[in-house]
Amino acid sequence: MAIGATIHTFAVQLADVDRGVYEDLSLRVARHASETDAFMVTRVLAYCLEYTEGIAFSEGISATDEPAVLVKDATGRLTAWIEVGAPDAARLHTGSMLAERTVVYTHRDPAKVTAPWAGKRIHRAEDIVVYTFDPGFIDAAVARLERRNTLTLSITERRIYLDVDGATLESDIHARGIV
Repeated sequence: MAIGATIHTFAVQLADVDRGVYEDLSLRVARHASETDAFMVTRVLAYCLEYTEGIAFSEGISATDEPAVLVKDATGRLTAWIEVGAPDAARLHTGSMLAERTVVYTHRDPAKVTAPWAGKRIHRAEDIVVYTFDPGFIDAAVARLERRNTLTLSITERRIYLDVDGATLESDIHARGIV
């Protein structure tokens, strides 16, 4: 019998000063048995940092034709393809063809994430951005992770301030292109 997903809940107070987004979010996140806590935390942060009308988590690992997070407009058209972790070049190529905007959020070394993409065909590669955080930031958030979490997330001048159940963490949000 396969091991099922573990459900985590996140009550998030989001204050993204850079984009003028202020929301209270209630997220139920299913973490598949093969998904690491670091991947899940990065997925939640990507959702919050990209928060806009029409944003949603995909079906997760079982959704091979969708990114971890996506945004659709009112007509159902895909507007943002948001990958997490270390997607392969083919997924980025597909995402960039289907959506107006494609980005990657990773908890890994960005040089190691982007290296396998060199020389591969990726539609509009020059427009794809990879976002990372300071070393140790995701690990520190994971260390405080519970099944039920209360987060206060503030972003100002591309710096993230994350309060996880009373512990405050901070990091710059690093952006790099892939070409």
